[in-house]
Amino acid sequence: MHIERRLVVAGMLATTIPDIAMTAPLTSADKPYAAIALQLAARSVERATDPRAQMLAMVGEVAAKLHNAAVFVEQYGGSPVRLVVLPEYLFTSYPGRVSIPAFAKAAAWDVDGAEYAALGKVAADKQLFLAGNAYETDRKFPGLYFQTSFVIDPSGKVVLRYRRLNSMFAPTPHDVWSKYLDIYGIDGVFPVARTAIGNLAAIASEEIVYPEIARAHALRGAEVFVHSSSEVGSPNDTHKSIAKRARAIENLAYVVSANTAGIRGSGGVLASADGNSMVVDWQGRVLAESNAGETFTAFADIDLGALRAARRKPGMTNYLSRQRTELFAAAYAAPSHQRANALIADGEVKVPDRDHFRRVQAETIERMAKDGLI
Repeated sequence: MHIERRLVVAGMLATTIPDIAMTAPLTSADKPYAAIALQLAARSVERATDPRAQMLAMVGEVAAKLHNAAVFVEQYGGSPVRLVVLPEYLFTSYPGRVSIPAFAKAAAWDVDGAEYAALGKVAADKQLFLAGNAYETDRKFPGLYFQTSFVIDPSGKVVLRYRRLNSMFAPTPHDVWSKYLDIYGIDGVFPVARTAIGNLAAIASEEIVYPEIARAHALRGAEVFVHSSSEVGSPNDTHKSIAKRARAIENLAYVVSANTAGIRGSGGVLASADGNSMVVDWQGRVLAESNAGETFTAFADIDLGALRAARRKPGMTNYLSRQRTELFAAAYAAPSHQRANALIADGEVKVPDRDHFRRVQAETIERMAKDGLI
């Protein structure tokens, strides 16, 4: 990427803080509502004879479980359920060693595909916002897929589509950065949906450990982070569990994080990614956290009024307002050891083999060592 492009992007991320007037004033509709991090077992398409049919059938199963969860939570706590977050790659599991074109053909969703339409009907039937995560194709990048976190509103429309930016074994917008920016712009990289239940932004899986991704969304107005994950649960603090609380504190934001309840239909051990779904408030307090297995017990009230009041109150703990973002613009504009456009050669997008991503990381480590950083 040319230095001019880096400076422009870094400057936009460092200084673009939305006008407070863009956040709707509080009304009677801003009463606390319940959010559920719905912990369900992912189902791998690895051994499916008809992956598309299996995914659509699973939408129906999820709808029934979501319905039961929402009824119980509303009866138990009294607040209407307005937001449900589903785990990472719930309908497919991860690709494993399947080639990228083969997995894209078998399991990645089209932006206008039947899978989104089916989930849209679930959101509309229940009149809630439904957040989740899937692998998704893009006609502008044939042969590739992106891991996408989405939010569907009560009309059944996808109102937020965020493509994961930092992944170990999958293509990302950063791998085709110059072309991706030309097509979607910075608003397409860090989208924030201004909705009736607050300003929503998505963080995908392991990205919760990267502070910059949450901060970039917060500087664009995000109040509630929806986090779809598939991670190792533990009674001890994990990297991700620590990071969820940290991202909430730093940005004065809620985090609603749904983990898988294991992965079915693959060759792996079922419960390797299970447990510890949680809802965290803007002070880093874990309001609810699940144990292992399929469960809806990670639910809690989202109080936008209290959050917005905290963001408007001068004080040492209003960390978001105290950020001096210009200080860091030049540092972030410097060339990255993790190079952009790794999947563009001679101006054309190339489809990688599975080992491409490990080679890129090895080259990055080598550059860091050469520059004396490690």
